[in-house]
Formats: sequence, C-alpha cells, structure tokens
Amino acid sequence: MSADSRSFNDESDKESYFQRRPRRRYCEFCVKNKKADPKIIDYKNLNILSSYIDDRGKIDVRKRTGACAKCQRKIATAIKRARHLALLPYTIEHIRLSGFSSKNHS
Repeated sequence: MSADSRSFNDESDKESYFQRRPRRRYCEFCVKNKKADPKIIDYKNLNILSSYIDDRGKIDVRKRTGACAKCQRKIATAIKRARHLALLPYTIEHIRLSGFSSKNHS
C-alpha cells in the first residue's frame, strides 16, 4: 500500500504517519558500538561519573544515560564507590555544603 492510496482524515494524521523515528542511541562505553576508543568506567574519573548524576545527587536511569544494562550497572557501582570514598556527594545537602556541582566537572 503506497502513501498515495492511503486516506488521511486530516493533516495531523498525515504528519504522524510520516514522522521520522528517532535515531537509536548506542552505549558510549561498549567497544562493539564505538569506532573510536570507548570511555572507561572508573570510580576515579569524576568528569565522566558526574555527568551521570542529576542535580539532586541521584544516579540517572538507563533511559536518560543511553547506556546498556551491563554498562549502567558498572556506572552505578563506580558512583557508589566514589561516594563511599567521599569523591562524589550522596545527596543534595552534601552538594550544598561542599559546593560540588556536576556541571563544573563536565
């Protein structure tokens, strides 16, 4: 069935049919999906880890980070290790007291 033979009731039906699908996001950490060198997940690399923490100090979900399940678990473990060693803040209150901002380390 071609687009010409379809009957559209109004312009919005036509627009919704011809919308482009968003590009698939690939994990930045996986070697198989990356042409260049992949990022390394390490608890000492605060620049990368702080970009996966929101303003309130929570770890971002997979949908927002774009990481695969395996890499998301590694990110969460690395963030928890960095928090335990006081390299990253636990909560918003710790952010206020220390002056730490994830935007400054990016």
